[in-house]
Amino acid sequence: MKITSLLPSAAAVALLAAAVFAATTGAQSPQTAPQNSSQGPPPADQAAPGVPQGPPPQGTPGGRPMRNYPPPTNLQVLPKDMTGRQVRDMMETWAGSLGVHCDFCHTADPKNVGPNGRPRMNFADDSKPDKQIARIMYSMTQQMNKDYISKAMDLDKDGMGKPVTCGTCHRGHEMPEDFVIPREEHRGGPGGGEGTPPPAAGATPAPN
Repeated sequence: MKITSLLPSAAAVALLAAAVFAATTGAQSPQTAPQNSSQGPPPADQAAPGVPQGPPPQGTPGGRPMRNYPPPTNLQVLPKDMTGRQVRDMMETWAGSLGVHCDFCHTADPKNVGPNGRPRMNFADDSKPDKQIARIMYSMTQQMNKDYISKAMDLDKDGMGKPVTCGTCHRGHEMPEDFVIPREEHRGGPGGGEGTPPPAAGATPAPN
């Protein structure tokens, strides 16, 4: 038998196999093409599995629930209608201005132990002198702002005036540091010699 006589049969078999393959793939349901990363993120209604839908719950940044603070008691110089969160925020500002923590003014209650095994603060207790001093100092700044600073700011039209706060004097220290007047050539302001480095320790200043 000649080889050429087999070519029509081989061609027929190949044609038949192609027809069967086409019929099989055509009977299957269409498949969604995989998404190319270059096509961008999926639509908004197709979030990834495990990712919650919608905005995070109301509260602190990140969706954590807002912590509830009990209403304050024994307020003597602060407004009586302040909420627990407002008082807490103000106390944090005071503590940061003095570089201290809650226990600087408040006493611990050994009968009220928290989950960490440490006694909680008794914020209503007045036995610590530093708490009484804090009240005096707060009243002082309030009076200064009302009777003096506000009047000076009304006259000073450049808008650079600021109210007096704990940080005005303390600057992050438990006690305000002593102010040292800078030398004439190193004082700030116009013509005050800003940018001139101070002499090295032990160096003899150059004659004028």
